[in-house]
Amino acid sequence: MRYRFEEFAFDTDRRELHRGAEVVSITPQVFDLLEYLIRNRERVVSKDDLIYAVWNGRSVSDAALSTRLNAARSAVGDTGEKQCLIKTLPRKGFRFVGAVREEDGPSSAAVASESHVELSKPALALPDKPSIAVLPFQNMSGDPEQEYFADGMVEEIITALSRFKWLFVIARNSSFTFEGKAVDVKRVGRELGVRYVLEGSVRKAAGKVRIAGQLIDAVTGAHIWADRFERDLTDVFAFQDEVTVAVVSAIQPKLLQTEIEIATRRRPENLTAYDCYLRALQQYYLPTREGVAEAIRLAHRALELDPGFGLAAALEGAGHGHNVLLGYAIDPQRDRNEAVRLLRLALSLDDNDPETLAWACLISAYHVGDCESAIEMADRAVALNSNSYWAWNCRGNVYRIAGLSEEAIRSFEHALRVSPVDPRLHRALSGMGVAFIELCRFDEAIAAGKKAQRQSPSYSPAYRCLASAFAHLGRDVEAREAAARLLEIDPAFTISSWIARGGQSNAKLMTEGLRKAGLPE
Repeated sequence: MRYRFEEFAFDTDRRELHRGAEVVSITPQVFDLLEYLIRNRERVVSKDDLIYAVWNGRSVSDAALSTRLNAARSAVGDTGEKQCLIKTLPRKGFRFVGAVREEDGPSSAAVASESHVELSKPALALPDKPSIAVLPFQNMSGDPEQEYFADGMVEEIITALSRFKWLFVIARNSSFTFEGKAVDVKRVGRELGVRYVLEGSVRKAAGKVRIAGQLIDAVTGAHIWADRFERDLTDVFAFQDEVTVAVVSAIQPKLLQTEIEIATRRRPENLTAYDCYLRALQQYYLPTREGVAEAIRLAHRALELDPGFGLAAALEGAGHGHNVLLGYAIDPQRDRNEAVRLLRLALSLDDNDPETLAWACLISAYHVGDCESAIEMADRAVALNSNSYWAWNCRGNVYRIAGLSEEAIRSFEHALRVSPVDPRLHRALSGMGVAFIELCRFDEAIAAGKKAQRQSPSYSPAYRCLASAFAHLGRDVEAREAAARLLEIDPAFTISSWIARGGQSNAKLMTEGLRKAGLPE
């Protein structure tokens, strides 16, 4: 890609800046900064945007950033006083304001004549939520008929990703305009207006299929995820389903975590409603009193910035509900009332979003005691997005609270399958452990509880599960160790207060085990 402005030619392939026939000396970091400004010239870019793109999010002082900006201005004949090309907007950011012409020809090494230059499409602005394009997978089999197989795989992945309403997913027809072409991922991002690009290849031979995929940040070119999957090919459609789940379950948490990291680097005065929601989600993952309080505050701020943000209302409600369940609430009834109020608000704003339904069914089961409505919402959540870890996890808890432990375990197992690297796995594992206890499968309950404990050592439900299961097996020393750890995390815990927190009416064996472990009544 080449950009022309005034008497300059900026060649991103050769990484050269020309002023007429002269090559302008420029350091790699200053080149990257200048490229980012030019490529995003339709908008104001913040300091955080520059740091993420040029320094990969590392801590950078204002002085260091100013030095690079001054060097970029100097390279293109601009100054901080004139600001003819690179303009600073106080308290907002920076913008390249020069008139730019884009040129995209063959490879830069072969470009000798302007007759081969093709004007590129203008860059599209990024949406206000995570955006991704799934490019056609390359057919590495040498068999043209395998194009159908590869294309079908991509269509399945696009469909699965589209079920996550917090994602902006480019439609198949747009993604497939790049089929059969050698593409520059950054160019794809500009032309389709997406931050992330998933590309891959399919190789089929001797009854086996190997899928390789990689997820790339199209703004910075950084690789976020890469993996490969090899399977025996027996049933084509079953194989496509299996690989789709594997790919989506791998990249969806990566996308969310990357977006959270971007949001946490933004300055508080620049936060959007979605940034606040992402920060709230990160705090909600922390099973601490302070984490839940901060999640409630940030979700509330998101709702103030966007009163129609149903998912933020649901998350704030879940935070109040979590205060009750974990024993953090100073006034449990007030938190319970707030959880129910926000549940109703979230559903009035969007009752067709699987994540919102998942939060809502939990609040309904724990704090309203309406298991019938909770099951209906949970079933609808997984029907709307069968690839959502959170929907399956919440369904598991709802069925467990309703006393249907077998179905609860199936839901938890599905949650672990669709997102084996989710940062909230300890919640599904702890819920599964309680369901195992109610089925007298105490060894399996211990295995689940230990996994939850390893993932989140301060999550009290994991120790409740372990204390009860060990006690049922007569392993009294281990039961009392788990009980002691539970009381360290939740000093006010009593069996009666735990029952009063909600959702424990069908956990009879769980309660019996807690008594055997010596926990206070």
